[in-house]
Amino acid sequence: MSQPTKRTNYISWDEYFMGVALLSAMRSKDPNTQVGACIVSSDNKILSMGYNGFPLGCSDDEYPWTREGEDNKYFYSTHSELNAILNYRGGSLEGAKMYVTLFPCNECAKAIIQSGIREVIYYDDKYQHTPSVIASKRMLKSAGVVTRRYGRTGRDVEVHM
Repeated sequence: MSQPTKRTNYISWDEYFMGVALLSAMRSKDPNTQVGACIVSSDNKILSMGYNGFPLGCSDDEYPWTREGEDNKYFYSTHSELNAILNYRGGSLEGAKMYVTLFPCNECAKAIIQSGIREVIYYDDKYQHTPSVIASKRMLKSAGVVTRRYGRTGRDVEVHM
């Protein structure tokens, strides 16, 4: 009688961690853009997660969700990358990887660099031509942070609740 062999159609680490980032994005209440991030150690352990939203204690019913005007969401919301960094309570993030659903802005790039994250894997780069993302890419490259686009596999993953 032969021994059974292991499954071969399991998801890759990239699929797993980007899936966590995509699932985290689903927690965002932003009506326009939902972004999620997942920080992972060099030995593939999840360290932290985050999504874009308002800081603790700032009710998302009392602050604006509009994109324009003198009082808009950009004054109050925290991006997923910064939330994931701030949510980490275990010490240093030196050498970690960040999976994020949208390429980080210049402000998040500063936090990524300062926290010691060494690689950013992103799902989408829809703002690639904006000054913020151009500056972000320049800083990340200068600081030696590797960036790469997530290699979409086309695999469908369903979560039934």
